[in-house]
Amino acid sequence: MAIWWPLFVLGFALVICKFLLMLVPPNVPSIDVDTSDVVDDGSQTKENSFIFIPSRGRTAQSDKVQCYEPATMKYLGFFPSLTAEEVKEHVAQARIAQKSWAKSSFRQRRQFLRILLKYIIEHQDLICEVSSRDTGKTMVDAILGEIMTTCEKITWLLAEGERWLKPEYRSSGRSMLHKKSRVEFHPLGVIGAIVSWNYPFHNIFNPMLAAVFSGNGIVIKVSEHASWSGCFYFRIIQAALAAVEAPDNLVHVITGFAETGEALVSSVDKIIFVGSPGVGKMIMKNASETLVPVTLELGGKDAFIVCDDVDVPHVTQVAVRAALQSSGQNCAGAERFYVHRDIYSSFVSQVTKIVKSVCAGPPLAGKYDMGALCMPGHAERLQSLVNDALNKGAEIVGRGSFGHLGEDAVDQFFPPTVIVNVNHTMKLMQEETFGPIIPIMKFSSDEEAIKLANDSNYGLGCAVFSGNQRRAKEIASQLHCGVAPVNDFASTYMCQSLPFGGVKHSGFGRFAGVEGLRACCLVKSVVEDRLWPYVKTIIPKPLQYPVAENCFEFQKSLVEALYGLNIWDRLHAFVDVIKILTEQKSPTSGTRRDQ
Repeated sequence: MAIWWPLFVLGFALVICKFLLMLVPPNVPSIDVDTSDVVDDGSQTKENSFIFIPSRGRTAQSDKVQCYEPATMKYLGFFPSLTAEEVKEHVAQARIAQKSWAKSSFRQRRQFLRILLKYIIEHQDLICEVSSRDTGKTMVDAILGEIMTTCEKITWLLAEGERWLKPEYRSSGRSMLHKKSRVEFHPLGVIGAIVSWNYPFHNIFNPMLAAVFSGNGIVIKVSEHASWSGCFYFRIIQAALAAVEAPDNLVHVITGFAETGEALVSSVDKIIFVGSPGVGKMIMKNASETLVPVTLELGGKDAFIVCDDVDVPHVTQVAVRAALQSSGQNCAGAERFYVHRDIYSSFVSQVTKIVKSVCAGPPLAGKYDMGALCMPGHAERLQSLVNDALNKGAEIVGRGSFGHLGEDAVDQFFPPTVIVNVNHTMKLMQEETFGPIIPIMKFSSDEEAIKLANDSNYGLGCAVFSGNQRRAKEIASQLHCGVAPVNDFASTYMCQSLPFGGVKHSGFGRFAGVEGLRACCLVKSVVEDRLWPYVKTIIPKPLQYPVAENCFEFQKSLVEALYGLNIWDRLHAFVDVIKILTEQKSPTSGTRRDQ
C-alpha cells in the first residue's frame, strides 16, 4: 500500500494538470483573407453581374473556365484553363517546396491546422455562402457537408495524426528474433487531386490536409463547375501556410478541363480522384503510363434498407434527408430504398408527406429546403430517368414544390420526387442519379433485401435500419460496399478515423482515416540488429560458399526447428541442427557433390 499510494497521487496530479492545461487557450494567430470579390453586397456593377447562359450539351472546352451561380445564372467571372506545360510548372514548384516541408516538425504542421480551424469556425457564414453561390446548395447543406466534416478531420489530425505517421514497430518472427522490425512513413512528394463540384470546400481541404500533414506538397485541380469557390478557398490555405512560415508554392489550386487533369496525372507522385466512373477509368489509363498510384472515389448507388421493426416516423425523416442530401446532389446519398412489405404503405405515405412539404428555390433568397442543381442539363437527365421508370410501370406518388424562381433559372431545378412500383429493369435503380429522387421498392425477407442491395455495379455505401441491432448488423455485413452505418446514415464519414471509399464501380483505395493518411506516404519496411554489434546475422557454415554437402539437410532441420507444429518434433529438429553445426569442420571438408 505504501508503494501504490504515491503512484496514485502522482497520477491524479497529472490528470488535474492536464485538465488545467486544457483550460488555457492555445496561441493561434488570426489570418486575413481577401473577400472583396466573393461577398455579394449588391455593389457590383451591371457589367460584372450579367446573366450567364451556358451552352447546351457538353461543356465547351476553351482557354477559360466560365463561372456562374446555378440558382440565378448570375455571372461570377472566369479562370484560366491551364495547359499541360503550365500544370507541369505548378507541380515543379510544389516539388521544390515539398523538399523543405518534408523536414518540418509536427508542431509546425499542427499549428497550420489550428490556424485553419480558427478561421473556419470564425467564418462559417462566408464559407457556406461561397459554396452555396457556386453550387446551388442551401446554407444548411453547406454547413453540414462542408464545415462539420472538415472541422472533424482537422481535430482528428490534431489528436491522432502524428501517432499514425510515427514508425510502427512490428514483430520480427522466429527466425529474426535478434532483429528489430518497423514500418516508416515518408512523404511521397507531390500529391495530385482532381476533385468534384458537390462539396467544393471539403473536397479541397480533405486531400490537402492529409497531404500537407504527412509532409507532401499537393496540386488540386478543381471542377470546372466549382472553380470560383475553389480559388477563394485556396486563399485561406495560402494565408494559413504563410502564418506558419511554410515554403511558398507548397499547395496549388489549378483550373481547367480534361487536358489540365490529364497533365496533372502524368506529373505527380500519386493521384486522388473524386468523380464519375467514366473519368475514373481514363485517370487509371493515364496513370498506368507512369505507374502513378491512384485512389478513386467514383460515387455510388447506395441502398437504404428498412426492416419491418423500425420506428417509421424516425426512419422516414432520415430517409428523406439521405435522399435530398446536399440539394439532391448527393455524393454518398441514398439512391435506392428497400422497405419491408409489412410497413411499405406506411413508409411511403410518411415519406410522401414530408417530400410534399419540401420547397426548392434559390438558396440565398429565402428559407428553402433545396437549392439548384449545379450542372447544366442535369435536370433533363433526371427527368429522362423518371420517364424511363414511368414507361416501365412506376408511379409518382408525391413531389415537392418550387419557390420563387427566375425565368432564366427554371431548368436548373428539379422537384424532390417519390416513385413507387420500381424494379431493377429501370435505369433509375441502376444508374447513379445524383438527384432528389426517392424510388421505393418492397421486399419480403432479409435475404431478398441483401440480394437486391448487392444487385448493382456500385458499392460505395449503404444504410440498414432495424429495431433489432443484431439483425441490422447481420444484413449490413453481407452488403458488398465500403461503408456501412447501422441504424444511421452517413455517420461513417463523420468518424474521420475511418477510411472512406468503395468497391466495384465506386472505385478503390481509401481516403480519410489512418488508411487515407498513410496512403499519402511511402511505406518503408526497415529491419536492424537488436543488439548491434554484439548479435548480428551470420551465415551458418553449411550455407557458406562453397556450400557443404549436407546444406539442404541443415536447412530442412532448421525449418522444422523454427516452425514445426509439435514441440517435441521441433526439439528433435533443433538437436539435428546443433549436430550438423558441431560436425561441420570446414566448408571444404568431406566429399563435394559433382558440379
